[in-house]
Amino acid sequence: MVNRNRKHYLFASDFDQTLTFNDSGYVLSELVGISTEEFERKIKGMAKLNLVQQGAELSYLLLHDPEFRTKVRRDHLLKVGKRIRLKENIQQVYEILDQRIDGYHFDFYVLSAAPVEVIQSALEGIVPQDHIFGTEFKYSATGEIETLVRATAGYGKVARLEQLSGELGVPLDHVVYVGDGSSDIHVMLHVNRHDGFTIAVSESKHVAQIAKRTVLSDNALATLVPILEEIAGWSRPKIRRLFESYGFLIQGWESVQTDWVTLRPSGLAEEKAAAADAG
Repeated sequence: MVNRNRKHYLFASDFDQTLTFNDSGYVLSELVGISTEEFERKIKGMAKLNLVQQGAELSYLLLHDPEFRTKVRRDHLLKVGKRIRLKENIQQVYEILDQRIDGYHFDFYVLSAAPVEVIQSALEGIVPQDHIFGTEFKYSATGEIETLVRATAGYGKVARLEQLSGELGVPLDHVVYVGDGSSDIHVMLHVNRHDGFTIAVSESKHVAQIAKRTVLSDNALATLVPILEEIAGWSRPKIRRLFESYGFLIQGWESVQTDWVTLRPSGLAEEKAAAADAG
């Protein structure tokens, strides 16, 4: 039960490339003997044709691609989870959000388009299974994927976030969402629109331009910095002391603004260039 004197927030995080260093699809392809090149070719083809929502490409392959469908079983997804390379200190992030920020409590949930078995296997003992929402399949007795039950991708993430917000009694302006790529755009825009807080963990301009803060680090603890600063109102020395209590010294901490600028020659510039060549 959440102490009524503490401000209640919902912390929702993507999985692939947000809590991990590698992508579930690549690990699964390697496990079942499909080359990286072939996997990328299939993914790029779907993206080019807009066959599925961004983030749901792997689910589409598992359901409809003959090579994946014949090779992949539920046990493979569980094995992939054990091979995923996680960012360090996810468990400490869960602990801090739960009980180490005075006056605040954050419920930690994972929302991802990756198969739920992969995420649960990877985060076993770190995040409770009922706090993990990924793409769900129905399986045959032999473990073969039969149908898609629910996909947590694109607007599917928005729907799941709305559901959690209602069940937990947390208004959307008390939601923090963390993501890394284009599959997080819909949910980030939704959270921003309702005055929630969004954090990007990559320099991808798709999310960096949308997120309210961007944090780049190999350690999951770094994700807490903007939360502690902008929501809890902590000073930098206090944040440093918290990290030191977990055995980490902050050696580099630079806050910069990134401007994404694309320039193309105007008609006037082209005329000047032509005149210069003629002269």
